[in-house]
Amino acid sequence: MVSAEASVLRDKHRQMIPIAELVPGDIVLLAPGDRVPADLRLLRARGLRADEAILTGESVAAEKHREPIAVDVPLGERRSMAYSGTIIATGQGIGVVVGTGADTEIGKISTLLTDVEELTTPLLRQINRFGTQFSWFAIIGALLLFLFAVFLRSYDWVDALIGVIALTVGLVPEGVPAVITITLAIGVQRMAARNAIARRLPAVETLGATSVICSDKTGTLTRNEMTARRAVVAQGEVITAGSGYSPEGERLFGEETPDDTSGQELLLTLIRTGLLCNDAQLRQQEDGWSVEGDPMEGALITLALKAGCDITSLRNEWRRIDEIPFDAEHRFMAILNKAAAGEQVILVKGAPERLLEMCSTQAQREGEVPLDPSFWLTRIAEAAAKGERVLEFACT
Repeated sequence: MVSAEASVLRDKHRQMIPIAELVPGDIVLLAPGDRVPADLRLLRARGLRADEAILTGESVAAEKHREPIAVDVPLGERRSMAYSGTIIATGQGIGVVVGTGADTEIGKISTLLTDVEELTTPLLRQINRFGTQFSWFAIIGALLLFLFAVFLRSYDWVDALIGVIALTVGLVPEGVPAVITITLAIGVQRMAARNAIARRLPAVETLGATSVICSDKTGTLTRNEMTARRAVVAQGEVITAGSGYSPEGERLFGEETPDDTSGQELLLTLIRTGLLCNDAQLRQQEDGWSVEGDPMEGALITLALKAGCDITSLRNEWRRIDEIPFDAEHRFMAILNKAAAGEQVILVKGAPERLLEMCSTQAQREGEVPLDPSFWLTRIAEAAAKGERVLEFACT
């Protein structure tokens, strides 16, 4: 279920080998988009971030480094480890194999799944209990009837046995399984009319017997997707509709959305910065849209598509010259681009509090004006109160 080959260092040479041939001690090279072939202890990590949603359920890529960690640290906080089946979102790294196959974390989960005891539904337990009790009742009754016929009525034991067997077989409720199946089928049909599909018939009765339903972060655990909902500039904001990475959806406008040309230009500049300061790729497949790279950066590409940007043309026009990958130490990513006109522009995205420290001006209708930190801190607090993750963009 993982990629067929891995890039390793053997005999001081880089080579591609089948994953099945990996052994503990192999040195594996990691690059953006790679699926980690085995559990690795990182020896080198430069801007390395891994999508570990299959293990932790978190949509945000985890930052990695090579510094040792404590033995009892939870799996989601083991920053010096890269786990089999996870995907490298950004950066580069080198790691040594410490576990393969069933010895990996994902392999342990697979082993646990094979040991799961299959539980029966309440209805099936009741049917089994009824069948057991009825069987004992029929056997005991048949035995008593046989003794009564032979010893008290003087029947021949062969005739008595035949009569008892015929009576016992006649007592078996042969129509019960058919009645139960028909009843459950009707329930499945009614559930299907309400857009709920049951793979097994007894599951319908189980749902009816449920008294407590426990739920978790369904948006992260089931889809592992992020969506850019709002873009805010000093002139106002724009709100987008839709979910996931599909660029389809009507663009909605908030009360403060600028309807003047300069305000719209500021919003497009912000969206363009998020698109260019970005290492992800958005692809349309038969089953929908998917992102290769950081889910957050994928959401920024979708936002640009909703704004009507031509992704390929913009990236070709604004050629990247150099970059500073995102790192937990400086909390921002910066790139140096050369526009078609020849001028060089620095584009930055990162944590709002970090970029506020780095900036002295902000863009408005009148042009660049002194930065108003209180305005931005208020908007950041409003977004955080709604459970939104906030990114800030800058250019020079």
